[in-house]
Amino acid sequence: MTRLLRTIRLDPSDALVFPLAAEPGEWAVPGGFCFWDDDVAALQGQRRQAFRAGFLGLSSFGWSTLVQVVTATPAQREEAVAALAAHIRAAHGAPDDAAARAAAEDEVAFAESLCDHPPGTLVALARGIEDGAVRESFRTLHERAEQHRRFDTLPVFAAIAVDGEEEAPIRPDLVRMARAPDGTPAATSAGATRRAKDSA
Repeated sequence: MTRLLRTIRLDPSDALVFPLAAEPGEWAVPGGFCFWDDDVAALQGQRRQAFRAGFLGLSSFGWSTLVQVVTATPAQREEAVAALAAHIRAAHGAPDDAAARAAAEDEVAFAESLCDHPPGTLVALARGIEDGAVRESFRTLHERAEQHRRFDTLPVFAAIAVDGEEEAPIRPDLVRMARAPDGTPAATSAGATRRAKDSA
């Protein structure tokens, strides 16, 4: 048995801030390799948010803000490696299956190295440029000791305490992103818009 990362969604915000949101329950890796060919300094909008804070889900190949440490069998690990290898070959131009497999093994092994925490621990990442190189930092998040009782005032990311590096919080403008192209509120995003206003 080993431990791997699995996507988790605590609220609808991933569907607003990323170009494609991973579904809950997908195996996940940090996924920084997806930006190797990007001019990261020029990234904007949802692609920039995926770069800054996204884990890559290995079914949809969408993005997730949070992942959870879970126990996995060797067969499940192999499933994750095989899915990622196929994606690297098809979408990122690996020269052959062996090269894609080697890259996938490295990425999954890196994800495993982040799982030295009890199952159920949530992990978040912050990715940026430092001294000309991409730098990733990871934080673990834990449930509050006391339950939050005012559910009408929960912010988008709420009931957690953070261990790890102090980072400026990422606060996407959900109100702006929830609007249709003509500037009118998108009806399907009304709940997320309301919560963004409540937390402002």
